[in-house]
Amino acid sequence: MPTFSNPNEIARETFRLLATRRVAPTPDNYRAVYHEVAGTRDTTGSGFPAEPLKSLAQALPRETPAQLRLARELEQAIKDEKLETYVASFSGFLAERASIEKLEWSELINELLQEWDATSASLTPGKKRETLDHIFSSAGSNPETLFNRLQAVVRNWRQGGRGESITLVEGVPDAESTTPKDSTDLAAAPQSRAGELLPQLRDLLAFALEQAVAAQIAEAPELAAQAKTLAESARKASSIKALDELLVELKRFAYRLELLVDDRTELRNGLLHLLNLVIENISELVIDDNWLHGQIAVVRDIVSQPLNLRSIDDAERRIKEVVYKQSQLKHSLVEAKEALKVMLAGFVDHLAEFSDTTSGYHDKIEVCAKKISEANDINELADVVQEVMKETRIIQINAQRSRDELMATRKKVTETEQRINELQAELDSASKLVRHDQLTGVLNRRGLEEAFEKEASRARRRSTPLCVGLLDIDNFKKLNDSLGHDAGDAALIHLATVIRETMRPQDTCARFGGEEFIILLPDTPLEDAQKAVVRLQRELTKRFFLHNNEKQLITFSAGVTEMRSEDNQASVMKRADEAMYSAKKTGKNRVVSV
Repeated sequence: MPTFSNPNEIARETFRLLATRRVAPTPDNYRAVYHEVAGTRDTTGSGFPAEPLKSLAQALPRETPAQLRLARELEQAIKDEKLETYVASFSGFLAERASIEKLEWSELINELLQEWDATSASLTPGKKRETLDHIFSSAGSNPETLFNRLQAVVRNWRQGGRGESITLVEGVPDAESTTPKDSTDLAAAPQSRAGELLPQLRDLLAFALEQAVAAQIAEAPELAAQAKTLAESARKASSIKALDELLVELKRFAYRLELLVDDRTELRNGLLHLLNLVIENISELVIDDNWLHGQIAVVRDIVSQPLNLRSIDDAERRIKEVVYKQSQLKHSLVEAKEALKVMLAGFVDHLAEFSDTTSGYHDKIEVCAKKISEANDINELADVVQEVMKETRIIQINAQRSRDELMATRKKVTETEQRINELQAELDSASKLVRHDQLTGVLNRRGLEEAFEKEASRARRRSTPLCVGLLDIDNFKKLNDSLGHDAGDAALIHLATVIRETMRPQDTCARFGGEEFIILLPDTPLEDAQKAVVRLQRELTKRFFLHNNEKQLITFSAGVTEMRSEDNQASVMKRADEAMYSAKKTGKNRVVSV
């Protein structure tokens, strides 16, 4: 910048810079630029220079993700009034740009010259020259763009013109550089294979924006509307200029999508954090309720890991089982309480009745005693004795009836108590099954039925393949007989562990019975399912089963089949079972698909 000494010249230059920078001529802006032109220091204030820094940030281009990120960081630094953060963001951006600009031009030029000299039937020197002319005329002053396009040219020439298409506008393929230099209408250019694909590519981009992107952001109406607008622009783009403008809009749209994703992630993390707080609070409030602790543990495991629809389904099924058994226990407890109430009420009634009877009996005995003392002959004594025996028999019958009724009530309470203990034992077992299956930790038959029903419905709804693999451990009876049943159980646990750690998270494993296991492979064609089970076989042979510190090799034979439109669970399992037996007959440790 030239040095000015005349105040008039300084003022004129100040107004010119304000206009050039598109900065409002406010007193603060004028004073800052004036001191900049004059080479003096502004001592009128010592606050944060928000206005000039904001003007500088607004004047920066925002075409690339790096530029958008820099603008966002600068705006945040101005908002927080942190000058050091502002300077650091600028320094980091410039350092990044410096590293990008350190391009290997010498190596690229050497490769370009080698490909220029190479002969090709489909690439004549005229076509190569036309391609380079078009690249140099369209690259502008951006060295990075020119470098990337020349790299694409080298790769294209190296493959005889059948490689990737040359990129004129970043993200938009050129029709193998056949567009004339002085033409901006893509439709008027000579048609090559890439040129023929341009309309389809534009339609594909429009379809992706309308159907895929807009559907995913339906809760953000403004962004969804912008996606549909961009789709229309993509269909109408027929010139380089239109494609350039579309690319700019797509980058801005991508930036807004990035912000939306950040917001969604923050919202999801906030909700999960809130749910964790609720779970922790319930866990602190509940001390002795082991059933509820089991359910809390399941929910905590789910929210602490990436959300998985199948794990949530499994947890829901098992928690419902616990809730059902809890309701049974509650009903039995109510019955027991009512029985106790009836027993106590009856006991009190019997005591009152027995007391009345005893009191009357004593009164009659006193009368009889008086008669005996006043009797004058034996005949009078006989009548008194008969009366005493009659009253004694009556009170004996009443006592016997009361004892029988009390014994019956006691038996009923004992039976109710025994039922409560049985339900409590079942409930304790069910609470443990919420987190772990018996022995192997995988689904049982009942769980398999529910999982298969859900996966089959999902496959039919989405028209995607669902494969079923049935695994049977080879020579399992021999293993049991030679090493014992404990070793057999440990071998089953070992296989289940290898299955869980080897197969995909969306795959479902269940114990079908004995030493047989079922694996459901959703969204998997038959050929890929067979390869997946073969990989499982190889992994099992690598991971030896240890029994008493001795390595034991475990193998399995498997049958794999794909669910068909007319299939149900029984027919699929039967076909997989037949394939498994074929694998057994052909030598074991094999996988047969049907």
